[in-house]
Amino acid sequence: MTTPTPARSSDAQPSPWNLPNAITVVRILFAPVVFVLLLVDAAGVHGGGLRWWATVLFIVAMASDGVDGHLARSWGQITDFGKIADPIADKGMTGLTLIGLSIVGDVWWAVTIVILLREIGITIYRVIALRSHLVIPASRAGKLKTVVQSVAIACALAPFALHVAWFQWITWALLAAAVLLTLYSGVAYAVDAVRGHRARSSADDTTQPGGTR
Repeated sequence: MTTPTPARSSDAQPSPWNLPNAITVVRILFAPVVFVLLLVDAAGVHGGGLRWWATVLFIVAMASDGVDGHLARSWGQITDFGKIADPIADKGMTGLTLIGLSIVGDVWWAVTIVILLREIGITIYRVIALRSHLVIPASRAGKLKTVVQSVAIACALAPFALHVAWFQWITWALLAAAVLLTLYSGVAYAVDAVRGHRARSSADDTTQPGGTR
């Protein structure tokens, strides 16, 4: 279960200007680069080598997800900005890459749309929660979903996925697992949101005049 936590005031947490957050921002910037490399490669520019660069950049970006999180925890530099920017970086990279793969015809649009709808919905949920001074951290199911999505997309990006039959089967199996985890974690977030809203409403009722104290 994902438990919303109150956002801390600026004097109660480290400055957002730190290395872990810088790594997160770089990951966000990598997303459009991978997208452009994929599309340019599909257009036949540079003999197909750009897709390998897109694959490498994607893997580096997603692998750095664990690096910035580890550094933030080890150095005591966990910030509300990082909690919000980190999942956005993941969603930006996976979302743009999936759109690119669908444009070039390597991933069904149905897969991309299901994943995008879930990611956009959860992002909106996080923004709304933040306006109420609540930070929604990634759940365990959400983290597992991110890992499976990352591996599946990396496999779909790899150029030899276009020509090796057994690798294509592995890629589609991973994409199917990613879709299932996407749906499951999305439902879990929705259930937690409803429970959290009810709990806060009950707490507010008890503090009203005439309520139970």
